[in-house]
Amino acid sequence: MIGIRADMDALWQQVDGNYKANHSCGHDAHMAMVLGLLWKVEQAPELSEKIALKFIFQPAEEKGAGALKMVEKGAVDNVDYLYGIHLRPKQEMKMGDASPVIQHGAVRMYDVEIKGKDAHGARPHLNHNAIELGSQIVQLLAKIHVDPTIPHSIKMTRFHAGGKNVNIIPGSASFSLDLRAQTNEVMGEIEEQVQRIFESLRNLYPVIVEVTHIDSIAAAMVNTEAIDIMSMAIKRALGGNHLHPPLITPGGDDFHFYTLKRPSLKATMIGLGCNLEPGLHHPSMTFNHEALTNGIEILYQAVLATYQYGADAEKAEEN
Repeated sequence: MIGIRADMDALWQQVDGNYKANHSCGHDAHMAMVLGLLWKVEQAPELSEKIALKFIFQPAEEKGAGALKMVEKGAVDNVDYLYGIHLRPKQEMKMGDASPVIQHGAVRMYDVEIKGKDAHGARPHLNHNAIELGSQIVQLLAKIHVDPTIPHSIKMTRFHAGGKNVNIIPGSASFSLDLRAQTNEVMGEIEEQVQRIFESLRNLYPVIVEVTHIDSIAAAMVNTEAIDIMSMAIKRALGGNHLHPPLITPGGDDFHFYTLKRPSLKATMIGLGCNLEPGLHHPSMTFNHEALTNGIEILYQAVLATYQYGADAEKAEEN
């Protein structure tokens, strides 16, 4: 069974002054290409009778929760090969090219609260300033050291403390962390050190440091067989000179939870060149819509190549 996955959620962000659901990560394009593949297969009944296909339209990719829920519901229990596709910024790849694999990194997004008591601005000895504690956390995050040969980043991306009254020293605050690492192993090391930072603050000061929410995305688990099949599909669809090398990116995608939870899956995600600009998650993201036909053809050729690969393997066993 061949599975084809499309992510179908959007981002909630400000566009031209208004907050709205916005497809600035290209998920609408991914859905369109997978639907295009479905239509193309339907036009070839002799093919659809031979090949078992499952089309997986997955929600909640941006929250890192959709793939896990699909696994839990058994969506890939009978799937042998799983393919996904994602638009790429023009800085990574030019229009007309495609990569057989995107090696995403692991991502952890923490929401954390510091809970203490407020104090009068004239009496700083009566509490611990949550802003100063936040500054201390930033400095300690910068001192986290892991293998420098593995790309990683650790940073605070949001911090809120205090209100309208400037003569109150805030004892409480909320903040968010964005942690990234190219491997799941290094991410584990980073998380362990982050937890040590939180624990040290709890021991030093009479405040509560509480992790209220974590969004997680696993790093890619590479499957050479799936990559070989997808390389063949790209060559057939676009020509050998348009086969781009593997893409290594610190960005994340919850697609990789499928293989983390089902290691027997032979999976890969296509990186599609489309002159996307200014960048993913930019509120005004745009791309060359002609790339959609390239994506459909690659997916179609991947289905054919997978079927042929399986047929050749059966013949080899018989011989």
